[in-house]
Amino acid sequence: MNSLNTAFAVDHTTAALEAANAHILQSSGRKTQALVSPQTLRQQLPLSTALAQRVQQQREQVRAILNGEDPRLLVVIGPCSIHSIDEALEYAERLAVLSSQVGEHMLLAMRIYIEKPRTTVGWKGLLYDPHLDGSADMAQGLHISRQLMLRMLELNLPVATELLQPLAASYFDDLLSWAAIGARTSESQIHREMVSGLPLPVGFKNGTDGSVGIALDAMRSAAHAHQHFGLDQQGHAALVATEGNPDTHLVLRGGHQGPNYDAASIAQACAAMRQVGLDASLMVDCSHANSGKDPQVQPHVLQSVLDQRAAGESSLRAVMLESNLMDGQQALCDNLSYGVSITDGCLGWSKTEQMLLAAAQQLSS
Repeated sequence: MNSLNTAFAVDHTTAALEAANAHILQSSGRKTQALVSPQTLRQQLPLSTALAQRVQQQREQVRAILNGEDPRLLVVIGPCSIHSIDEALEYAERLAVLSSQVGEHMLLAMRIYIEKPRTTVGWKGLLYDPHLDGSADMAQGLHISRQLMLRMLELNLPVATELLQPLAASYFDDLLSWAAIGARTSESQIHREMVSGLPLPVGFKNGTDGSVGIALDAMRSAAHAHQHFGLDQQGHAALVATEGNPDTHLVLRGGHQGPNYDAASIAQACAAMRQVGLDASLMVDCSHANSGKDPQVQPHVLQSVLDQRAAGESSLRAVMLESNLMDGQQALCDNLSYGVSITDGCLGWSKTEQMLLAAAQQLSS
């Protein structure tokens, strides 16, 4: 079940050297294996000056939209998770073409989700298990994840991801234009501290119960300077001092009680944000509880957002959609169907394209 396919050539010499030099310790039922440092990975897969300028421009575009200075709609879209490089590249190439068609009215950013939060157990994502076989080849996962993100930038697609493990963020944060903090980690002090040092817009999701209070607390915390325990670019333990991140916003993803993208829920969220001195800047996650975990409902949720914007709701500035080459999802197995998610169900490409073209037409009127 090798998901690497042939899209990226792997530096077996480097991998073998790292494996030979890996220092494995075992004590109290735990073993550790050294990984490449963030600095070394960035040197192996560098961000060129031209692409660095592109990332900066993309971040400014995302900021302008979320701050209400750019009337376009930010659309973070792509597979629930990336498990096949070939499939991800095919999707990205299609998305890049579509982006040029709808760019006057929407900014499309591609989801490159390489970490998956698990309620109990399960496949944890490309970063942790790139071969889909439980081998936990994280050295390979780090390499191909960064390589994939660089390829997205070459296609002129802003890169978006969810930051789940703070120790992994430094391997990729120079490539990102937008990031999410999930419903289960918005309450985490560690994640709030991490966001306070990120030079990019970040969305905090409401809690799994649908409440927004935790996310609003997270936004206010991340806006302040922090001094916290972390790692430097060489991978050494360090005191990290941050300046605070003013570019955060609220992501509404529904909750145990149901969706929260309707007009009444939007009004309540805006009022709660303004009450604590935050700009009412909202993204609606069209999947998760807002779609009842049915990916085919996502176009209906997007349509509601578009209708509310047309009616004058200026706080609705972004949406998130789970989309793949093919509809649905499949269980991880030895004979995977091409283009089908192995985590949450997704909307297939044909319906995705139709949905976004129609949305761009509505936004133009």
